[in-house]
Amino acid sequence: MLRVLAVDDEKPLLEELLYLLRSDPRVLSAEGASDATEALRRITRALESGPEGPDGIDVVFLDIHMAGLTGLDIARLLAGFARPPLIVFVTAHEGFAVQAFDLKAVDYVLKPVRPERLAEAVRRACAQLGRSAVHPPQPAEAAGVVGTGDPATPSVPAQRRPSPEVTVADRTTDQIAVELGGVTRFVAIADIAYVEAQGDYARLHTDEGSHLVRIPLSTLEERWAARGFVRIHRRHLVALGRIDELRLDAGTTSVRVGSAELQVSRRHARQLRDLLLRQATG
Repeated sequence: MLRVLAVDDEKPLLEELLYLLRSDPRVLSAEGASDATEALRRITRALESGPEGPDGIDVVFLDIHMAGLTGLDIARLLAGFARPPLIVFVTAHEGFAVQAFDLKAVDYVLKPVRPERLAEAVRRACAQLGRSAVHPPQPAEAAGVVGTGDPATPSVPAQRRPSPEVTVADRTTDQIAVELGGVTRFVAIADIAYVEAQGDYARLHTDEGSHLVRIPLSTLEERWAARGFVRIHRRHLVALGRIDELRLDAGTTSVRVGSAELQVSRRHARQLRDLLLRQATG
């Protein structure tokens, strides 16, 4: 069983990575660090604790591009220790693979992370540590890598294939594909109350929960304008028909969508009021 630290300075991506790692039966624990400083602090504590200590870390799943120290910088620092944790790089950039394997990385996983590809990285880490895998992973070829299957032989990224999370392709004009934990679901656009920007991603909020997709909010704004979605803030796109209340308070405007209260920016406030008035008067 692996004790894992995941490091990424983009919170939505870190949360998604931790979700997938914690869903793997070969992972005993998975903690997150949102920057290099926090990661080094936790790794230092793990090294002081020792491999079998309570704070031990077996594998670090490490982003490359981060503010301050990069993932490659962290890996170089760890290479100076006698028994450092294993490193798996998780990155959107293919161009650092040679450097990564020069630093003895166990694997090099490309974003967006496919569950079966991450499972292969976990298998490699288990094999290198001499620990048995609880469940056999899916073939590496299906996960977007070309390799021998030998954990001692580094895999290299194959040609990237579009995934539902990358393309966010509509199965029909009324649904959008989302992926979580290896399962692709089709969410009805009519069920989406509002959308929240999270960097280059967007989180779709429905009555049942939320789903993260790799598509900018501006793209959804353009695509769903004819469906009654309106921009109310740089961070939010709302289904006009799902707005329960419009509130004006001390010069600020907000809307209530179910249990969520969302701020309306000044530049969008007048347009929103006009649209709501037009909708109310038929």
